[in-house]
Amino acid sequence: MTIVSTPDLCVIGGGSGGLTLAAGAVQMGASVVLVEADRMGGDCLNLGCVPSKSLVAAARRAQAIREAEPFGIRAVAPEIDFARVMDHVRSVIAAIAPHDSVERFEGLGVRVILARARFTGPAEVEAGEQRIRARRFVLATGSRPAVPPIPGLAEVPHLTNETVFELRDRPDHLLVLGAGPIGCELAQAFRRLGSAVTLLDIGTMLPREPPALVDLLRRRFLAEGIRLLERVEVRRIEPGPTVVVASPDGEQRVSGSHLLVATGRRPTVEGLGLELAGIRYSRAGIAVDHRLRTSNPRVYAIGDCTGGPQFTHLAGWQAGIVIRNILFRLPARGTPVALPRVTFTDPELAAVGLSAAEAATRGIRHRILVWDFADNDRARAERETLGRIEAVVAAHGRVLGVAILGSQAGELLLPWILAIERRLAIGALASALVPYPTLSEITKRVAGSWYTPTLFGERTRRLVRWLAKLG
Repeated sequence: MTIVSTPDLCVIGGGSGGLTLAAGAVQMGASVVLVEADRMGGDCLNLGCVPSKSLVAAARRAQAIREAEPFGIRAVAPEIDFARVMDHVRSVIAAIAPHDSVERFEGLGVRVILARARFTGPAEVEAGEQRIRARRFVLATGSRPAVPPIPGLAEVPHLTNETVFELRDRPDHLLVLGAGPIGCELAQAFRRLGSAVTLLDIGTMLPREPPALVDLLRRRFLAEGIRLLERVEVRRIEPGPTVVVASPDGEQRVSGSHLLVATGRRPTVEGLGLELAGIRYSRAGIAVDHRLRTSNPRVYAIGDCTGGPQFTHLAGWQAGIVIRNILFRLPARGTPVALPRVTFTDPELAAVGLSAAEAATRGIRHRILVWDFADNDRARAERETLGRIEAVVAAHGRVLGVAILGSQAGELLLPWILAIERRLAIGALASALVPYPTLSEITKRVAGSWYTPTLFGERTRRLVRWLAKLG
């Protein structure tokens, strides 16, 4: 029997954005139906952020054992039980899963339907034997791995982020296609856990980030034994697996035991009946306006499925924007003032706001302030001195952006996010009282360097000498 429901809101997709939206809306008094075709928690919990950071954490512990000698602790080769490492990954997922579970959301008052959703018209969705005629719909269907059309790839077994965490045996030699954030994080993690790793990309490593900071990270990768092949054209994939790349001398063959494809992600838009709902979309994602509305005024879309930046925290933030638009009829805009990002390598690479190149492209007069982690006492104590902060400041002193390579770079980003969002001048960071010794002093020091040319210049010296004459 077909069951018809008429909630205030129907959310399609139980990932980060969809869950945040459903929980917020129902607790504010709206009736909510949540439709999820696979696992609650979506990619972030099951296949992305949580398992990858859990693996990175295990790899960091292994590396700490190798690098213990400078602390007066005998360094040894760590004994790594790869199956138990993966058990650790699964246990972290299991610990978080109840927060995203059907039981929790039904306890909040959300009606959860585990089925594939499909629009049957502009105001109705079918999910299993359910028909949902909601006042408003929100698409939060996420994304999936983008597998490039490389000859031979479809015929050769390969891993993606959807399958790599199912491994129980450590790869002898992992070939990683794609030196973006996902590829870099997993390449370093597997290398530290004992695999030989070759990382390949048609471009450069982490092309969006400041070249000077990427170069420091590149040196760390090479020092740890990762083979890095940048600016290479992948001709084809052969069984083995073997990656055949173009080289000045012809073709070069790179063979390994496993192949991981980390060449980006594509929005999940197929099979949703978007045409029947009058929703414009393409392979690049669902088209939305500045308020995250689709071409169907009843339907909004958030997160990866819109084709914008693919960050869990952005999807969660956009959920709040949609709540303001739908429940309170406020014209909230779905583009954040400051969108932070972190690549969880070791050291981490974090950034927010404009880069120096972007500021120059926009014709904004600016200065670049630089401070090295090697000049921070806490970094010295921890022997985590590889790193640098580069702040971009407008000529009149307003903070435009920052990029940080270093230990806990992601944790150091918050004051810069606030500075950009609140349009603060660099003096707000320079004047802050920061506890010693902490890595946070790096923020204060680089901000303070804005004043160095003036504070310690000849005019200041003349003023001090003049005031001294007054007794």
